[in-house]
Amino acid sequence: MSKWLLRGLVFAALMVIVRLLQGAMINAWETKAGLISLVLVIAYAVVALVWGYVDGRSDARNNPDPDRRADLAMTWLLTGLFAGVVSGAVAWFIGVFYKNLYVEGLINELTTFAAFTALLVFVSAIIGVALGHWLVDRKAPPPVRHRDGDDDRADTDVFAAVRDDRDHDYGSQSGNAEQEQRTSPVALAEDDQTRPVDKRD
Repeated sequence: MSKWLLRGLVFAALMVIVRLLQGAMINAWETKAGLISLVLVIAYAVVALVWGYVDGRSDARNNPDPDRRADLAMTWLLTGLFAGVVSGAVAWFIGVFYKNLYVEGLINELTTFAAFTALLVFVSAIIGVALGHWLVDRKAPPPVRHRDGDDDRADTDVFAAVRDDRDHDYGSQSGNAEQEQRTSPVALAEDDQTRPVDKRD
């Protein structure tokens, strides 16, 4: 199972639980509906932040070079989108039978609410990832960056190829210039002047 799918299933289930708790608690304390909703959303965001922090910390330890780290932004974006759509559809289905659950129409659940869930998960997790990277990087020695000598990227490093071509062209031009200098009329005249004269003639 891919990373984003596992996380998406977990956060979709958590959002359904959050909405069930929201409906039950608001029915019990109607005057505190706003506070209940805010606390539940913050708790949900904290879970995403902590999981993102764990991902970022593990990624930074496994890959000291920032250029070689996993694309956690895309992972968490897909996680948020999946969690939003699935939790919205499940909540709407439950709301058909359980009237205490606060849900809207199916279209709104799959668009507006899904977008809110996706944004909440993505932003919270990316903050956690950045925090995990930063806490590991500040204590780690400077990473050894792989550039020209990197075998994995040698065939895809365009700049390395350009540099090699320039070095080759420069070497060829230097050799040609030296050869032309040796065979030029001025050089031949200088050789004749500096050549010792045989006095026996």
